[in-house]
Amino acid sequence: MRLLSTTGGGRFRPPPVDALPGPAERAHLLNVDTLSVITYISGMAKTTRSPRRLADEIGKREPFTSAAQEAYLNLLRTHEHLAARVAQFFKAHGVTPAQYNVLRILRGHGARMRTCAISADMVTREPDITRLIDRLVDAQWVARTRCCHDRRVVWVELAEAGRRLLDALDGPVLALHEEQLAHLGERKLRTLSRLLFEARNPA
Repeated sequence: MRLLSTTGGGRFRPPPVDALPGPAERAHLLNVDTLSVITYISGMAKTTRSPRRLADEIGKREPFTSAAQEAYLNLLRTHEHLAARVAQFFKAHGVTPAQYNVLRILRGHGARMRTCAISADMVTREPDITRLIDRLVDAQWVARTRCCHDRRVVWVELAEAGRRLLDALDGPVLALHEEQLAHLGERKLRTLSRLLFEARNPA
């Protein structure tokens, strides 16, 4: 229904009296408009309000079954949030987080290591450590040799190219960690590390 019209020059002129809605129609329009405004404002509130807890983030209305359940789901969501950024970072540098972990282990050990020892020291479990080492050898980041006394024993050592890669990534990796977690502050981070360690190593 057209309620307003304009004349030349952009001035409004009132519509004819018979074009105006009656009382019943005005009430109906008011209800619809009011409902639309309320719905719109409510939607804005939902999209602009910052979540304060996990339940807000995942739209959970009922309480969690237990504190243990909430903590576990918080860990999963936090890992997904942090790991996605880390994977993106390493992909840009042509290496995977697992490959980087192996290189760091070899540099920290300071000598050649057996494959099984590398696997035991990794932060996350690697289901096929042999294939992972294969890729590092192909990239010339590590060198692999077999023991002359026992051919079943395989030694892996950091190659010069792998050391140069680590040296180039040391600063950016540290900056990434700071970007993701430094807002918690030193005290909270140390408490978080202690609690996470206790969670996987119950007394």
